Amino acid sequence: MLSFPSTGEYLPAIRQSSRNLRQAAGITISPQPLLLSPAFQHSFKNSNSGRGLALPLRFSSHLEELNLISVLALLNFGSGYCIPLHAQTGRGAWDSIRALVFSLYITSSDRGDFLSAQGMKAVNDSKIAELLAIPLHVERPHDTIPGVTIGELGGPLYGFVQLIVKVLNETGTILASSGYPNLGAFVAETLKESSRGPTQPNANVDFVLERLIRTFPAFQDMSKVDGQEIYCFKKALFLIHVISARFGSMCPPPFPIPSSTQIPVFADNVLPSLLIHLGVINISSSQSLASLFPGAGSEDNLKSLLDPASSANNDTTPICRGGPLLNLNQAYTLRAAAIDACELLVDAAHLLHDGGKDLPTWLEEVTLSQLNMWLCAVAEDRPEYRALGWFTVQGTSFF
Repeated sequence: MLSFPSTGEYLPAIRQSSRNLRQAAGITISPQPLLLSPAFQHSFKNSNSGRGLALPLRFSSHLEELNLISVLALLNFGSGYCIPLHAQTGRGAWDSIRALVFSLYITSSDRGDFLSAQGMKAVNDSKIAELLAIPLHVERPHDTIPGVTIGELGGPLYGFVQLIVKVLNETGTILASSGYPNLGAFVAETLKESSRGPTQPNANVDFVLERLIRTFPAFQDMSKVDGQEIYCFKKALFLIHVISARFGSMCPPPFPIPSSTQIPVFADNVLPSLLIHLGVINISSSQSLASLFPGAGSEDNLKSLLDPASSANNDTTPICRGGPLLNLNQAYTLRAAAIDACELLVDAAHLLHDGGKDLPTWLEEVTLSQLNMWLCAVAEDRPEYRALGWFTVQGTSFF
């Protein structure tokens, strides 16, 4: 059985396990072509990196807002269902989860708060499907009676709804049995306790990570691949980032706020796929991965992708595009490569600035958080990036 990292070692475990798995898989990283490209240098400082994090809702307290943010992070998965979601609702996975959590908040009342521990514990498939506007019944011909159809539960998004309900029920049950009214109360207590611990850099981040991950299975984004441990913890890292982005600039902040500036990137399916297409991640020497993205990283394909983006962007191509279907081991390997690649990209950016006379001065200030947000933004902003296609994995509640 895979063990948790040691106390105080969650951030190092993410970084080291990602590098170990990436190297064991024969994946190499080339940071400079992207960093020196017009695509990066012309857009990095101007990307709309806060997209999707704004909450167009009115809250009665900071704790109520923190609770919604926490549930939003808990449910930040579903990338493997992006295409059927777009076909059914016109939204991708992230926009669908945002819409769902907003609906859970808006439709809650004194008679039933869906974002409370008890509400999460009790919510069912039909309520989630209703709020997502997803039909769960499909019709099929009767096995023995010609001309008769039978309605039954199913469809391409039934598994997605079941995953959401499982995560909510499981998390609500843990919260209720521990005496917390909602997830926000647990996170607020954790933030306060983190400020009383060691004063070393990122000790409070490590504390929050450990408490989230040890308490809730939905945050336990870790595995073993060919004997190599890998810790990604995407949703827990995302939650820390959103808390920092939302409350960190308040004076004084309503809770102790851990800095997310240099936490590892929260790797999903988009970051590794995009970094492969941009030539940063090279999988050509990896026996189990080399054939997944034909032509990606080739000189012909890289030229247009590393050129500046067109100033005219009226393309409406959805970000959900069909890419290779992976198993979990392959996905963890590529996600590990993306985590390590971003660490190396930031290191290389700082070194380039130190040694380059004609390079932008802001290179020395590039942070992992900024790089993470830039990659997410350009993946959606540039039509030629949206057309690339990201890998997919269904059946996971981690990304």
